Amino acid sequence: MSETHDFLIDFPTLGYLQADWVAWHCPIPDGFHKGQPFVLTDWQLWCTANHGRVRPGTPWIEANPIKNQAFTNRRSLVVGPQKYGKSPWAASEALLMGLGPDLFAGWAEGGEVFDCRDYGCGCGFLYEYEPGEPMGMPWPTPLVQLMASSDDQVDNTWQPMLSMIRNGVLSERVRAGESFVRIGDEGRIDKVTSSAQSRLGNPTTGFIQDETGTYTKSNGLIAVARTMRRGTSVMGGRGIELTNAWDPGVESTARQTFESRAPDIFRFFRQPPANLSYKNKRERRQIHAYVYAGATHVDLASVEAEAAELMETDPAEAARFYGNKLVRGQGTWLPEGMWEAAYARPRVVAQSA
Repeated sequence: MSETHDFLIDFPTLGYLQADWVAWHCPIPDGFHKGQPFVLTDWQLWCTANHGRVRPGTPWIEANPIKNQAFTNRRSLVVGPQKYGKSPWAASEALLMGLGPDLFAGWAEGGEVFDCRDYGCGCGFLYEYEPGEPMGMPWPTPLVQLMASSDDQVDNTWQPMLSMIRNGVLSERVRAGESFVRIGDEGRIDKVTSSAQSRLGNPTTGFIQDETGTYTKSNGLIAVARTMRRGTSVMGGRGIELTNAWDPGVESTARQTFESRAPDIFRFFRQPPANLSYKNKRERRQIHAYVYAGATHVDLASVEAEAAELMETDPAEAARFYGNKLVRGQGTWLPEGMWEAAYARPRVVAQSA
């Protein structure tokens, strides 16, 4: 068992194996620490652990392994403020889906290890399982898609992923281009936007959908996201949605996922306490400290400076982007906090153990 922030990981998960795999294979993509191991922060580990959470008692069937139904969560929704670290985390998750231990491979009895050499990687990575821990393995022929509304948007995840590949041990195993990554002879990670929908509907094994708060009926992306999910479900794959807080007055994929009654969706959304007003400078600083908890790379003074300036022209956008609050767009007649109160979730939303 391990604690991450105020959360207790006391459930079977591939998360520890995956976190170690990421630290070994995925270097930090940019900044002053570029090239150093990408070690997951507390909130990133919490999300990885829950996305990799395995159903207790899942049988190991070597001839036909159980795929997404081996996991508690069929997909995940991660909602966070600007520069929270969602994109590099998603980049590492995409690489896990494509090359790492993304599938359940039975239960350890003692002495078992995950050895990269068993999967054609000579990097030297070894992970020793604890007795009773679920074991993992890669997909034999992965097809992963990274999707966003535009090239610029998808590049938020795509470019960090390329940097992780080109500056790390994975460069010896894959061929990375500007629109796809080739894995062996048959595996791929593809970039997909609304202008490249011909790739949709393929039998994908995993997906990352970025900024699903902007996927609406009017721009057609709600339907596109559903098509991608269908293509993944038939293969037994799983996916992850990322977004800033969305405009609750607009129907979007993120809103639909958050409000869905489906029990097999993991939701991470640190909504600030509803009694704090984003218009109040002192309380706004409290909100920033709450929603950016665990993001030690973020300068909260800089966040406050940018948020304060944006408050002058678009306070609703400032509250969504930096305060992680569900606030309707400009022109709303609703009092501040009324919409968030309807959700009654001023906390992290996650399934109980």
